[in-house]
Amino acid sequence: MHDIPQRIVDVLLELEAEMRALDWWEEEKPPAKALASQQPFCVDQLAFEQWLQWIFLPRMKDIIETGQSLPAQSGIFVYAEECLRHYGNQSAHLLALLKRFDELVTLDATRKLH
Repeated sequence: MHDIPQRIVDVLLELEAEMRALDWWEEEKPPAKALASQQPFCVDQLAFEQWLQWIFLPRMKDIIETGQSLPAQSGIFVYAEECLRHYGNQSAHLLALLKRFDELVTLDATRKLH
């Protein structure tokens, strides 16, 4: 069985592939000001899908590649569910991947406590 960071890498790769399949992947990076937002999920500057692509995925890849500790908890799924509701079933697989990410982060944190 893969270790948790490797399983998270797999989820991150699937997230990117799913965003591309849904045609939610952008070629042009948002302005630096938008990426520097201090609001959770950059809600004041970016759509949730943009935040996933330009903030979340690169940050998580960097954390794993540099061997930093994973977050102690993650609640992305709940927020994503609300943000992507208007897509209906179209976003179901992406939401399942985000839920799996949250579960793996929780599993990692629990494992470190024992």
